[in-house]
Order: sequence, then structure tokens, then C-alpha cells
Amino acid sequence: MNHAFVAALAEAGHTAESLAGRIGVHPKTVARWANPGHIPQNRHRSTVADLLAKDTDALWPDVVRRREPVWFRRWVDIEREAVTLRSFELAWVPGLLQTEAYARATLAGGVLRADAVDEFAAARIARQAILTRDSGPLLIAVLDEAVLRRRVGDDRALMAAQLTRLLGHAETDSVQLHIVPADAPSYPGLDGPFTIADMPDGSRVAHVDGPAQAQILDQPSELVNLERRWERIRGEALPRGRSLDLLREAAASWT
Repeated sequence: MNHAFVAALAEAGHTAESLAGRIGVHPKTVARWANPGHIPQNRHRSTVADLLAKDTDALWPDVVRRREPVWFRRWVDIEREAVTLRSFELAWVPGLLQTEAYARATLAGGVLRADAVDEFAAARIARQAILTRDSGPLLIAVLDEAVLRRRVGDDRALMAAQLTRLLGHAETDSVQLHIVPADAPSYPGLDGPFTIADMPDGSRVAHVDGPAQAQILDQPSELVNLERRWERIRGEALPRGRSLDLLREAAASWT
């Protein structure tokens, strides 16, 4: 329980319903902010702090200890609140399902300094807590088979451990995994990875990766094309059972 937020709410004479009405969100969203790990999105955080006459870091001290890149923080806030996350990955295991060694290997392959690799890897692993908490989101992950076959890092054991972790996640109730097989014809997923978050109020927000800059999209006109891409990608993916069989075979191939 975030006792600082609950106390500030009472001191200001607000309820979840009254505060939700002031900032235009669902009361259930405000109620979730009283739980550890739930932080308002950037666009609401300062408004809530002003309405409760408190400093942001007094209400949510985790904000000042955050390790993820500044540009990525809005998406991390969205992940925390999402009911469902639908993610397509063309080249990597999704960050929410990575082992620490795999995360470090993907980050070290870029241009980051060693200390930045440490910080960003730790932030990526910390994000994964949403999958094991009560009332966490359902993650529906669709991966191209190349993700399972391309080596990351110099050690085959790293890939074996990563695919074993992926299989463990895929056998839980919080993750549904599908694989697009290598013999699938050209399909819309080749345009690149993205994630669509379904929010508690029925709205949707998307994160679209790119080589230069990632984008967060929340306009219906932008999301409708991603929804169409998602459905066509799902149409090329194997059913869950066959996807797990393929994943088991790929994991064994790295040992």
C-alpha cells in the first residue's frame, strides 16, 4: 500500500471518485495508484500532486529512482496501468520476457557506455514485475521465428537460458505466446515491432519502435492501422500449442 498517497488523498478531502473526476480518468485508475508500483502517467502526475498539495517525489518516491531512459518513461507508466499488452517482435525477445544476461547482451551490442548498460538492464528487469503482481496485464506476444534462431551474445548457453525462460513465461496465465514460423510468406510484421496497450478505461496506446526514435501513438487514426497489422500478423502465427512445441525444439537446439 502506498500510504503516502492514501494519506494525502484523505487530507485533501478527496476520494478516488472525486479525484478521478478532476483529472478525467476512471476511479479504478486512481484506486490503483494506492498500490505499490502503480504511478500516474506523466501527463497526470503533476496535476495529481498539485490537487493533493504534495510534491511528486513524496507521493511516488520511485519516480526519482527510475533507471530507464527519460524518453521511455511514459511507456513504462502505460505498461503499469495496462490491462492487456499485445506485442510483436521481429528481432528480439520482448523486454518484459528477457533474462538479465540477454538484456545486457542486447544493450552492449549498441553504443552505450558500460555504466549505462548496467542502468538500463536493471530498469528492463524491474519492469517485469508487472507480470507477476496481482491483477497484472495479460501479455500476448507474437515473435518471428528468427528471434529464436539468431544468437545474441557469444555464449550459446545464454540463448538456451533465454528460451527456457521464455517457455516458462509462456506456460503461465499471464503470457500468451505465438510464433510466426520461418516458412510464412512475407507479412506485415516485417515493417517492424510494436506494442498495443489496452487501458482500463477502454482506450488504447501504442509503442512503435524505430532505428532512430520510438513513438507513442494514442490517436484513433494512428491506432487503426496498427490494429489491422496486428490481426494480419496473428493470422500468420501458429496456435499456442504448436508455438510452444516450436519453442521447445528451438530451446533444445541451443544446448
